[in-house]
Amino acid sequence: MTQQVQQQIGNVALVVENYDDAIAFYTDKLGFELIEDTDLGNGKRWVQVAPAHSTGTRLLLAQASNAEQARCIGQQAGGRVFLFLETDDFWRDYTAMKSRGVEFIEAPRAEAYGTVVVFKDLYGTKWDLLQRRSD
Repeated sequence: MTQQVQQQIGNVALVVENYDDAIAFYTDKLGFELIEDTDLGNGKRWVQVAPAHSTGTRLLLAQASNAEQARCIGQQAGGRVFLFLETDDFWRDYTAMKSRGVEFIEAPRAEAYGTVVVFKDLYGTKWDLLQRRSD
């Protein structure tokens, strides 16, 4: 009998300019929770944030430690949308994020798969806020 592999993506690393600025953006502007902030020494920290009450993948905020990494800040997907924040109530979250100063780069739109809008984080990384259509 073959045992079925059970895996999941635990973290997605996001290169940021500054740990504290990134933590403030994700917790204050997007309403995420700070899951962990552990000092690893030599200026490195293990910083995880995630949407409140989420049991899924977490963001690992990784402060750039050299010029090559710094060049990638905000451009990890080559200018495309990099991350997708799925919600059960698009308009609630859109309104809350907008009132907290999140920069949306377009108007919300209805697509075949759901309601979506693109926003940027503090470094210009593009995200989709998305509520999938229920059939």
